[in-house]
This record gives sequence, structure tokens and C-alpha cells, in this order.
Amino acid sequence: MSGRHAAGAGATAAGATAAGAADLELPAMLLRDDAIEHNVRAMADWCRAAGVQLAPHAKTHMSRDLVRRQAAAGAWGFTAATPAQVRTLAGWGVGRVLHANVLVDRGSIAWVAEHLLAAGSATEYLCYVDGEAGLDLLLAELDRLRPDRPLPLLLELGFPGGRTGVRDDVAALALAGRVAAADRVRLAGVSAFEGLMPAGDDPGAPTGAVDLLARVRALVTAVTEQGLVAGVPVVTAGGSSYFDLVARELGPAMWDRPVTTVLRSGCYVTHDHGVYRRTSPLGADRGTATLRPAFELRASVLSAPEDGLVIAGFGRREVPTDDRLPVVLGALGADAPDVAGWQVTGVNDHHAFLRVPPGTAVAPGTVLRLGISHPCGAFDRWRHLPLVDADDRVVGEITPRL
Repeated sequence: MSGRHAAGAGATAAGATAAGAADLELPAMLLRDDAIEHNVRAMADWCRAAGVQLAPHAKTHMSRDLVRRQAAAGAWGFTAATPAQVRTLAGWGVGRVLHANVLVDRGSIAWVAEHLLAAGSATEYLCYVDGEAGLDLLLAELDRLRPDRPLPLLLELGFPGGRTGVRDDVAALALAGRVAAADRVRLAGVSAFEGLMPAGDDPGAPTGAVDLLARVRALVTAVTEQGLVAGVPVVTAGGSSYFDLVARELGPAMWDRPVTTVLRSGCYVTHDHGVYRRTSPLGADRGTATLRPAFELRASVLSAPEDGLVIAGFGRREVPTDDRLPVVLGALGADAPDVAGWQVTGVNDHHAFLRVPPGTAVAPGTVLRLGISHPCGAFDRWRHLPLVDADDRVVGEITPRL
């Protein structure tokens, strides 16, 4: 078995807690428990020191166990991307869900009204609004459904070429006024996402990100001064790459009034050997190397059909490749080859092509250790992920939900 159903048949993730990682059927994706525990604590400590709140983006893993760990470390709430994720988090008893998206599906609006806007709901729910038409839809449906509580909305600011979000600041303020004047909704704050802005020469400062966050700051000030926000405004931005920039531009030092600044970082929980190693302020390439990669792929050498070429038993069905290909970390066994200079150059569904130094001798069955880039794509591919300790003993499993 592999891909979405993979757990390892030699010893499945669900039944291997008395075994070691070496007993798992390959390829196998592992998670290092000590790295996860370290990362959860490190990010919580960083946010406390910066004076900001954290609503980890649960889309990264959609794991009840990891949600519990992050909640125990003091998470303000949890972020979701889709209505299905919102329902799952609410079903797990999460007390606050920040739905980082607009809500436009009538069926989902009805579910939110019935389950999350009811007087007895234990889950506080916030979502985005970014235009007149979207607000019209929400107001029409909520007038029909007549929930017990108004729907808290975060006005999303966007940028040209980006995803959702109001592009024009004058239009944004006018939309805020409409939200504040309506009975079925209330303005809870302002949101944005700087992570997809075009990168400049400095990996710590995407082109235009400072300007976008300044627009957020100005809009929060305007809606607060005009009395349009109900309660302390929530201001939220920040993925897993540039949260230091968000804390600097939207953190407590930038306000002369009470504001709740919320980061939505998610991939910090496992970190990686790729995109977040390069871009996280707690990663090795542009930061402190505080976070530790938790993912590790184990895969066998299948063949060495040409000098300088090794074929390994994994592919795009097992590893994310949207950012970049996996990196070779090492090999197992007393006769393990030196992997210096080994590079994954391509993948098929279940085969990987590795360029190795000419003259390299490697036996079929040699087990390779590889690091991945982009944790979300790794969680998507495996329904059971063995948790291993520092001694490579399987101590549990993570079971992501789609």
C-alpha cells in the first residue's frame, strides 16, 4: 500500500507501536515526535514574546492529535480554509474557528447559521467578506435563516493579482460601513495574506508586503475611529513564511488602542527541508534554525541501471513536489553509502530518479532517508503517519483528515 492509504504492511502505523521504523513497509513517511513537540512549544513561545496570538492553520494537518497539542500550548483558535474543515474543527470541540475565506455556499451558510450562530454554540466562528455581492448574499441568506447571533466578519484586503480581498481601500471602508450597519452581521476586524505576494531579492520581505500590512493598519484605525467594529478589533495576517514581518507591522508596538493581532501560521508544526527552511524566520536559511523538520521519508533503492543513476521506490504519489523535489538526508545500515552529491532530479508516480557521483556503488534494497518540502502536500498523501521517537521506535500515529 502507498499514497493515501499507506501505513506500511510490514508493520502498520496503527499497530506498530511495539516495533521500530525499520519494520515498516517502504516507502513510509514518518513524523518525528520530538520535533513536533519542540516546534509547538517554540512557536507558542515566539508568539508570546512578540505579543501576538496564534490561530494555527489546521489545513496543514487536519489532525485531531496535533490540534490538541497546539491548543494545549495556548492557541487562540484554529484557522480553516473550507467549510468542511470548519465542521471538522467544530466537531472536535475547538472553541474558536477563523475561517480564512469568504462564505458563499448557501448550504454552508445554513450550516453555520444553525450550528455556530445558535445561542448554545460552543464554537465562536469568524469568516471573511471582500465585496458588495458577497455581503448581499450573506445578508439575504441570514435574513431567511434568522440565526440567534450575528455573523462576525473580517474585512479582507487584497492586492492586484492576488486571491480574494478588496483591492481598493475606499471601497473597503465603504464595505465596512455596510457591515456595521447590518443586523445579521458584525464587523470583527480586518484580514490579509501577504504570503503569496511576489518575492523580491530579500526572502524576508516579499515585494509589496509592507505596503499591504500598512493598508491593513490604516483600515483598522479608520474602522475603529468611526466606531464600526464591535469590540476589540481582530487583525490577522501571516502564514508560515513571513510572520516576523506581520508581528513587526501589526504587532502591539504599532497600535495606540487595544487590538488582537492573530497569526495563522500552520506549517511550523512540522517545518520542512524546503520552502520553510528557506523562508521561515525560525528556519535555517533566513532565521535562527529554531524549528526542526519533523517529516522523513524512507524509501528503498530499486535499481542502479546506469552509472551515475539510481532509481528509488517513491514518487509524486508519496511526496509533495509543488515546491521542489525531496532532498537526500542519508542512508541506513552498516554498509550505507555516502550520499554526498546525491540529488533527486525527477519523479514518476512511484519511481524517483537520483543523480549520484559517477562510480557510486549502491545495492538494491538500500534504505534512503529523505526530507520533503511543503508539509501540507505530505499530509495530503498519507492517511496514517507513524510517530517515531529519537530511537526510531514507533510511539503512535497521526491520522490526517481531508
